[in-house]
Formats: sequence, structure tokens, C-alpha cells
Amino acid sequence: MQSYGMALDLRGDPGGIERYKKEHAHAWPVVLARLRAVGITEMKIYLLGRRLFMYCETKDGFDPTKDFARCNDDPEYRKWDELMRTMQERVPEAKRGEWWAMMELVFDLNWGLA
Repeated sequence: MQSYGMALDLRGDPGGIERYKKEHAHAWPVVLARLRAVGITEMKIYLLGRRLFMYCETKDGFDPTKDFARCNDDPEYRKWDELMRTMQERVPEAKRGEWWAMMELVFDLNWGLA
């Protein structure tokens, strides 16, 4: 199992933030299936103000650069992604070409346990 933390911002429109939350409360089944198909086993998105934090767990061997991109191979998933991007914007710390910015893991409660 691999895990990742990522950050993204929502645009400052309060109506857009509410819509983002509503859309995720009723995420399209094809989106959920596609995320699982590319190797994502757990995903949670948290919101604070406009900042989104996504935590996800994946199967071993998951390559974020390639495997997240594979989601868009499905036209219905691509429609979802395009809709979500109308409400999102990159964080200033994002690297070139990064939408969801990868975060550095600085603590794990289970470090040192073997």
C-alpha cells in the first residue's frame, strides 16, 4: 500500500464551493469505478476555507504521474474532471504541470513500528 497527500484550492466563489461539496456528496459511479480501476483503494478530500487536502491510498506499484492520468482515458471521467476544474485552481506551491500538488509526508504515527 502507498499513500499520498495532495493540495488544491477551490475558486473563491461561495456558490462554487457549495456546488463542489454537493457534487462530491453524489459522485458519479463511473468516477468511483475509474478511480478504483487505476489502483486507488481509498480517497478522502478535506476542505478548509478554499483549500482542499486529498488523502489517498493505492495499490503497491501505483505511479501517480501515470496512473492518475489514466483516469482520463474514460470519457465520462474526463467530463467529471472538466467540471471539477471549473471550480478549482492550483495552489501557488504546485510544481509546473501539477494540478493537485503533491505534499511531503513529515509524520506517520506508525513510523518505527515493525
